[in-house]
Amino acid sequence: MRALDFYAQHRGGGLLTEILNQRAGSWLALGAYRMGMSPSAVTILGMLTGVAGSVLIVVYGQRVAWVGLVAWHLAYSLDCADGQLARATGRTSPAGGRLDVLCDLGVQVGVVTAVSAVAVHASPGMPAWLPPVFAGAWLVNLFTSVLAAAPGAARLLPLGSTVVRVVKLVRDYSLMITACGLVILFKPAWTPWLMAAFAVVNGGFLVLSITQALRRALIA
Repeated sequence: MRALDFYAQHRGGGLLTEILNQRAGSWLALGAYRMGMSPSAVTILGMLTGVAGSVLIVVYGQRVAWVGLVAWHLAYSLDCADGQLARATGRTSPAGGRLDVLCDLGVQVGVVTAVSAVAVHASPGMPAWLPPVFAGAWLVNLFTSVLAAAPGAARLLPLGSTVVRVVKLVRDYSLMITACGLVILFKPAWTPWLMAAFAVVNGGFLVLSITQALRRALIA
């Protein structure tokens, strides 16, 4: 088995995800395969890595933001690797898929907590409603990706040209964690504005998705 064999099993994602994390995931999947690790073990390792990065940021703040950013990307690459490993070795299962989604949720709760903690510390006057709105809107990505994987699911904006993929970068999880890490590292006072921007983008996507689903339901 080669890294390319695992990369051939990837399920896509945003443009940056495919270029960075899916490729890194193929090498991690190869390493896990040679070490005899199961896909579920890779999933758990990814969750622990991501949560550890978030805990470091919550406790130490801007000083360790670069460590948190690396941990988030490593966790995401491991998340890409577990699926590649499972599909390449024929070890996919409903239980493994459920574990993957739950661990993704754990990592993303950690990311939201870390970003919110930095925002509260850097901007004491931040509106109290912003962190919960940000948290809810952030998880729109995870929820809609799970729905998109269901049979017969329809995307709001189907993947097509490079232009479309560039437009969709704004909701690419890889770009999102990169933006969060860099803002915390270099401009922590901007964190509330970043949270508001993500809330607007994901909230708008949710509204458009509901509208599309309603239209399809009325036609059916």
